[in-house]
Amino acid sequence: MTVDSTADALVPAQSTAAATPTLEHRPGRWIANWDAEDKGQWEAEGRSIAKRNLYWSIFAEFLGFVVWQLWSIVVVQLPAAGFKFDTNQIFWLISIPSLVGATLRIPYTFMVPKFGGRNWTIVSALLLLIPTTGLALCVANPETPFGVMFLVAALAGFGGGNFASSMANITFFYPAREKGWALGLNAAGGNLGAAVAQLVVPIAITLLAAGTVNLPMAGIIWIPLIIIAAFGAWKYMNNLTSAKGDVAGSLAAVKEPHLWIMAFLYIGTFGSFIGFAGVFPKLIKDYFPDFSSIHVGAVALSLAFLGPLVGSLARPYGGRMADRMGGARMTITSFASMAVITLTMIWTLPLKSFWLFLALFLLLFVASGFGNGATYRMIPVIFATSSRAARSGASSAATARLAASSLGLISAIGAYGGFVIPQVLNASNTTSGSYTPAFYGFVAAYVLMLTVCWVCYIRPARKRNTIGHI
Repeated sequence: MTVDSTADALVPAQSTAAATPTLEHRPGRWIANWDAEDKGQWEAEGRSIAKRNLYWSIFAEFLGFVVWQLWSIVVVQLPAAGFKFDTNQIFWLISIPSLVGATLRIPYTFMVPKFGGRNWTIVSALLLLIPTTGLALCVANPETPFGVMFLVAALAGFGGGNFASSMANITFFYPAREKGWALGLNAAGGNLGAAVAQLVVPIAITLLAAGTVNLPMAGIIWIPLIIIAAFGAWKYMNNLTSAKGDVAGSLAAVKEPHLWIMAFLYIGTFGSFIGFAGVFPKLIKDYFPDFSSIHVGAVALSLAFLGPLVGSLARPYGGRMADRMGGARMTITSFASMAVITLTMIWTLPLKSFWLFLALFLLLFVASGFGNGATYRMIPVIFATSSRAARSGASSAATARLAASSLGLISAIGAYGGFVIPQVLNASNTTSGSYTPAFYGFVAAYVLMLTVCWVCYIRPARKRNTIGHI
């Protein structure tokens, strides 16, 4: 081979190397020139960095969900600790963390671009010390006024806000072809916090309690883990200079009709998951009081944790199947399943079978989990292909930033389902003495959401022959 031909052979490699941006590591664990879509950079360094940030993000978000859902299991233990609250007050203690958490998700969406994903993870983790410490203090005294309990329960909403910033942060780290799985894992890891809280709290408060309950332990046991999460984020996570987003971008997202359509659908999927996770212990206690607490030796267990557990585990698979089959198809399937399962649960309640009730509710959680992953996967794809910005020729970077802002806003609106479901159930029980009318209302909502998804995404995609893309 001649010198000239050898030089010519090297040109493609040199061009490829030049085309791959080199990562620049700056003080404060900032990274510049990040481009997850560049395959060279992704395979060389990007993947390992993204995984490390994903793992610590999952842990911090997991604790956020733990704190967010603490009151769902604590409230059913209040009578044993000497508290005397009526049913309406109990439902408010269950639902107020979701109301506050959903609202906090809106400002939390802007925190990653403003402060950096690593920096905000540290702050948001440390904020969880406030509701955990507050819970430990207020449940120690049965004379604590309801107003104080209500305020402390509201502060648990800090945990709900974490989801929006965490998901927006991970969106910037992963390429579009892997977002579904990464976002599904991040969300599932967080969602597992609801299950773990409902599993661990009954054990912690009864262990070594000599037949009574030690409710302050429901908050105390999480404090060391919160400190570890904050330290891990400080030491191992990164900030990306490319993670840009601002109020103007979010205002642009608000003007996109697809944001409101997807928010509506997300109320049905994630709103159902977090809403039912909050009320499941209460429903078990009301329908089947003998199974509300199962004693194993010196500790007590609540099988309510199984609901959010299976729903959380189903979420990443919903995202993965959406990557393969299309998010709209999976979302349609999820809503249809949720409607059928809920109807079956209503019609089989007269059998008074706890195990059938539990099995059906677990299937409902699984369906909502699949729907969570599917709807969340749809969002970046829709904004990249069907949004006003995309149709007007906006760059992929611009539509990705628009999608990141939308993810946070949609997650915020969807989380209001965690407030609505307990309150609808409470209103139904107050006016009719039964939860059944509320469940029929949920069935009607699922059918409506199924129809909206089909009209807005399935039918247009069929006309364009792009059914598997969204």
